[in-house]
Amino acid sequence: MARHIHIDPVTRIEGHAKITIQLDANGHVAEARFHVVEFRGFEKFCEGRPFTEMPGITPRVCGICPVSHLLASAKAGDAILAVDLPPAARKLRRLMNLGQIVQSHALSFFHLSAPDFLLGWDTPPEQRHVFGLMQAQPELARGGIRLRQFGQEIIERLGGRKIHPAWAVPGGVRSALTAEGRDAIRARLPEAKDTIRRALDLFREVREKSETEIQVFGNFPSLFLGLVGPDGAWEHYDGRLRIMDSGGNILADQIEPARYAEFIGEAVEPASYLKSPFYRPMGYPAGMYRVGPLARLNLCRRIGTPLADDELAQFKALGWGAVTSSFHYHYARLIEILGSLEHIERLLDDPDLLSDRLRADAGINQLTGVGVSEAPRGTLFHDYTVDKNGLIRRVNLIIATGQNNLAMNRTITQIARHYIQGPTIPEPLLNRVEAGIRAFDPCLSCSTHAVGHMALVVQLVDASGQVLDQVARD
Repeated sequence: MARHIHIDPVTRIEGHAKITIQLDANGHVAEARFHVVEFRGFEKFCEGRPFTEMPGITPRVCGICPVSHLLASAKAGDAILAVDLPPAARKLRRLMNLGQIVQSHALSFFHLSAPDFLLGWDTPPEQRHVFGLMQAQPELARGGIRLRQFGQEIIERLGGRKIHPAWAVPGGVRSALTAEGRDAIRARLPEAKDTIRRALDLFREVREKSETEIQVFGNFPSLFLGLVGPDGAWEHYDGRLRIMDSGGNILADQIEPARYAEFIGEAVEPASYLKSPFYRPMGYPAGMYRVGPLARLNLCRRIGTPLADDELAQFKALGWGAVTSSFHYHYARLIEILGSLEHIERLLDDPDLLSDRLRADAGINQLTGVGVSEAPRGTLFHDYTVDKNGLIRRVNLIIATGQNNLAMNRTITQIARHYIQGPTIPEPLLNRVEAGIRAFDPCLSCSTHAVGHMALVVQLVDASGQVLDQVARD
């Protein structure tokens, strides 16, 4: 008798989704599916708008990732203008993206995932959240909150606001950093670096106690995709695409981002509004790949700063060829925060940050433009086609969360098969299935349009529709 378990919605992620776990007649997990049930419509409603408005529109896609869309959109506009940016504009954009990585990764680790690591997987759900963490470890929780605040302060000092800044434009940026802003950012760096060092030390202890989770939380071979520098260094804003397999073999390298469609195909599954991109040469679904911090650290040879490079060496020692467990997304995020802080510290000494040469002016020189940058969750593609008047005729957005879609489905199936043996499903075991999704830190607001809110209800239902077990929380 086939049975289904529904986790609806998944908790402690950005956006709303549900998980369906199908059991076979023997009560074993046959398949698990991650469903994004919100409607996606951003690409269509941008048609007809001037391309110059896109950097103002697309940050509204998401309140968590506005900077990521702002920068990718502005880069697509740069390509339509066919201009080279003034050095100051490029460096200022890089600074804002580093602030975005810090604030977003801090949110993911300290607010969404740390309650599982530090309070315990079996802690009652009414205590297993950031407020419970504040009670149990107030100094760490405070440090995590202030670390995110630091990243948001960088965004605000550059763009005028923490959320939805309309700052980067085709050809450059609207304003430079002030000397006061530079000094304020520099003053907060020691505290931020101290927080991330303590978090890294703490996570090393977590790893030692999480052998089972490391083995079953999305531990499988896959491809990895992301941007790297010309020498294979870690990259978050410029660079070219690299694709490698789980053995560490580079399958394609130094791909111009504008050629992405030659390598990335997009499939659609009927059970989700989320796209399922894949590596074209291997087909669908064999061409499954992962993006984001785990992929970026697997792909790069160095981060380029001393403290982060030391952590990168320890990270790479966790795998053969590539680190394949999705549980290590959390470790990779902490390393990227550390590297971002070191890069911020270096950038602050650059006098170009205070320059007033911020924008290259030009007319429409190309009818297509592709902007690619690394969002915290992975590689983000904005692809625009315009008419001779600069009006948008086609938009294609490939979001990091969508690129991880196939891997997320495989992850929750692996976890469910390890932990769930019906007919009753204890809540802590279901939390582990959700935690497999949280490892990827999906941002469903980017991929879809959120409407409403639901409480979590998990039901085990037999083939006749009878509810055999139910777990619910508000």
